[in-house]
Amino acid sequence: MAVKTAQEELERLEALAGQMDSAFRIPGTSIRLGYDSLLGLVPGIGDTLALAPAGYILWKARDLGVPNTHLLRMAGNVGIDTVIGSIPLIGDIFDVGFKANRRNVALLRKHLERTGKAAPKAKGPRVGTAPSNLSNA
Repeated sequence: MAVKTAQEELERLEALAGQMDSAFRIPGTSIRLGYDSLLGLVPGIGDTLALAPAGYILWKARDLGVPNTHLLRMAGNVGIDTVIGSIPLIGDIFDVGFKANRRNVALLRKHLERTGKAAPKAKGPRVGTAPSNLSNA
């Protein structure tokens, strides 16, 4: 089994968080939702199933050396998402906006960049998007 670098692990966790929180765009809007939001629609077990990827992100963050204070904050994000997400309808709407997994991976990235274990994220345009300064002339 190959050992992953912190940068590779971070990129993998960012992809997981993206799938869980922002995999789909609602047509005609800029609203994105992911599998976490869809699972939350299943009464009873949906929010519980969404805990597995969130817990995995926390576990890997611990493995990557994130301090306990940051892990506590990350666990708080998951707790808020789980508790409020379990409220019918209100929780489903909340899930679309809160995005606990993406918040947690952003905290992980910040820690890894600060400790020099990960390269800063590029600030350029996203792949597949045209620069906004081009005209349609």
